[in-house]
Amino acid sequence: MTYCLLLLSVVAVTAAVPVPRLLTRAKWPEREPVVALWVWQCLVATVLLCCVTALALGAAAVFGTVRAQLFAPAPPAVTAAYDLSHASPWTTVLTVLLACGAAWTTAMLARELVEARRRRAGARAHLRDRAPDLPAGLPEGRGPLLVLEEEYPDAWWMPGSPPQLIVTTGALQRLTDHQLDAVLTHERGHARARHDWLLHLSAALVAGFPRVPLFAHFCEQTHRLVELSADDTASRRCGHLTTALALIELNQHRGVLSCSSSHRLLGERVDRLLEPPPRLDRRHRALTTAAAALVPLVPLLITFAPGLTALP
Repeated sequence: MTYCLLLLSVVAVTAAVPVPRLLTRAKWPEREPVVALWVWQCLVATVLLCCVTALALGAAAVFGTVRAQLFAPAPPAVTAAYDLSHASPWTTVLTVLLACGAAWTTAMLARELVEARRRRAGARAHLRDRAPDLPAGLPEGRGPLLVLEEEYPDAWWMPGSPPQLIVTTGALQRLTDHQLDAVLTHERGHARARHDWLLHLSAALVAGFPRVPLFAHFCEQTHRLVELSADDTASRRCGHLTTALALIELNQHRGVLSCSSSHRLLGERVDRLLEPPPRLDRRHRALTTAAAALVPLVPLLITFAPGLTALP
């Protein structure tokens, strides 16, 4: 069991520190944001699985009740292969730390979900107040598209069940029909891919563990990659130039082409649409996706290896 815990710790540290830093310096995620999002999720899943499996093994070694529950259906040879008869002091300390980390992670996720639900309810109430009055008998603010009387050009999506697209009359006046279609397709891309769940997960992890490089980079890259992914969805339907012009028209008053750090992503998105980077071919994309999917299996293989070798 000691070797299992050491290997799990090495895999978790490797996936949490050096790999994210290398991934942020790579150029291919800009070309394939959907694949990059999948890779980041696999890295996060690997670290979480390492912690969960290490916690299970440590708790089984420290607490006899947990050991009896986990290994109740297992043959005696499997239980003996894990060598859980005695727990060293460092195993006890590691188990306590992992248990505290699991409780803290759960609390951060719960807080993020509660806060997101509260913000969403407040935003929907605000939209109901701003929404134009409709004839009697028609539902107010419950359709898939809501138009607000507002000179300020803007468009966004409201997560929920079902998600709702909101566009202002200022955007309708500023954008052409094709540009408006690109904007709405971009927002529908967010809704269909359920990017809000990724944003909530990354925000909860970085709030709970701000000094872990993986979670900090995961939060930063998620906000960037979901926008690039939605841009690709819009450009495939409406064209790169139309999507870029729609982005400029909709954000011109925000300084989309300025050099300030707060608007840098908008400028990068416009440059990327005007000069699309070469994409990976299907073979490389499939290999990258498959390799990333296999990474979370590493902690499971490490955990179950003693039991598998002990089976007749």
